[in-house]
Amino acid sequence: MRRPSLSWLLVFVPISVAAELLHGQPVLIFVTTSLAIVPLAGLIGSATEQLAIYAGPRIGGLLNATFGNVTEVIIGVLLVRAAEFDVVKASLIGSILGNLVLVLGASYLAGGIRFRYREQRYSRRAAGMHAASLLLAVAALVVPAVFVLTTNETSRQRETVSVLVAVVLIALYGASLLFSLMSPAHLFGSRQVEDRPDWSLPRALAVLLVSALVVGVESEFLVGSITPAASALGISKVFVGLFIVAVVGNAAEHASAVLFAVRDKMDLAIEISLNSSTQIALLVAPLLVLVSLPLQRQMDFVFMPTEVVAVTLATVIVAVITSDGRSNWLEGLQLLAVYVILGVAFLIFPVPAAP
Repeated sequence: MRRPSLSWLLVFVPISVAAELLHGQPVLIFVTTSLAIVPLAGLIGSATEQLAIYAGPRIGGLLNATFGNVTEVIIGVLLVRAAEFDVVKASLIGSILGNLVLVLGASYLAGGIRFRYREQRYSRRAAGMHAASLLLAVAALVVPAVFVLTTNETSRQRETVSVLVAVVLIALYGASLLFSLMSPAHLFGSRQVEDRPDWSLPRALAVLLVSALVVGVESEFLVGSITPAASALGISKVFVGLFIVAVVGNAAEHASAVLFAVRDKMDLAIEISLNSSTQIALLVAPLLVLVSLPLQRQMDFVFMPTEVVAVTLATVIVAVITSDGRSNWLEGLQLLAVYVILGVAFLIFPVPAAP
């Protein structure tokens, strides 16, 4: 999959490093590190796809599924280590919202404008399978919060449930990978990588390793600047997690989905949107819960009521809107309107602390 070139944003890597070393303004550090992570995440994705070509279709699919969210995992682990649990949870919900409402809306809108005299079509069967997996994954995120809000639980019970849910979700993700590797490709859409790699194997490995290391450094700067930057800007850390941190690690993938829609490859755009959301819910979120155990900073699976409502509505809306196998620019505009409304609501109204 050819990704849109965002390499010009790499100029922000040395700028962000200089800002951090010179103890610059927190807002400057936050903005420059966010912009620096965008192309680095794109390089990680490109390197992973090149390695997938060398590994073959089945192992390559496993590589793409496993390393597709490396940037989010790195940022999430550092946020957990810093005990920024509200921010990391918000970024997880924000990644799902961004993939579903923002990316799908932008893809529908861009493709609809490009092909404004007809509706674009995609596989209803593949979209339905992706949507069903996503609904089940989001349900697992919602259930613990519902029980915490309606019962008098202890912290020990909350931790136990969180770990058990995390283990179940990762096992389910592994089962879904096994099923996809053993099933015909057409059941899951038409996403394919090129037959011939554009990079040599050593280059792909080097780019993956170096990009991941630099993302780790930039993420350290980002995490350290969130609290002072949010305070200086007069916005909540939850809003930062939902609508800024969540988008940073996925920007290159988002741009790819829109590009596919403009090229009338809506199956690929749908798959990127729904698959990325499912991976966040089934893999990244439970992985961060388990990673928090050895760090002795227990992260639970209990999300804020506003986050639960937002992600549930978004998932149901997308499941309904993708069920007919057709798309147009008006549906895209409606999805983007939902994203804007959510953004305005979280920006203006104070968000209560996690239960």
